Amino acid sequence: MYFIIIALLLFVLPFASVVIEAMLSAGVDVLWLVGKWFVFWACGVRLFIAGMKQTLQPAFTAKSIFEIDAPAAYAIVREVGFGNLSMGALSLATLAEPRWLVPAAIVTGLYYGLAGLGHLFREGNIKERVALWTDLWAFAILAIFVIHQLT
Repeated sequence: MYFIIIALLLFVLPFASVVIEAMLSAGVDVLWLVGKWFVFWACGVRLFIAGMKQTLQPAFTAKSIFEIDAPAAYAIVREVGFGNLSMGALSLATLAEPRWLVPAAIVTGLYYGLAGLGHLFREGNIKERVALWTDLWAFAILAIFVIHQLT
């Protein structure tokens, strides 16, 4: 289920949302739509769900991604969950307040880039490998969007 959710939130749903809105809105900047829908799905929905899971069930992240079977680590995972909840909430709110889109892309893009680098130097399991590549993918999409918006 983990891999299906990741595929939906980072590829399928953002792409489908961009295509649908581009077909309904003549003359809209496609890169703006990519940013809008990627921030909503990959940053908003994904990070909010991850934050909920990490906050309510920290053992899942500790054990299944980082392979740490130590209850003492759950407090740290829970703290990461609070950050994910916060970034996810901001990213979800960008649909109601588009002026927050670039700041949300910057914050979540930096998070994904740094998290990706963190995964890069670990020899983790398949879930951590997926986290590595999807984090770097998200960073790249968000960086392109932010650079486009700021130039």
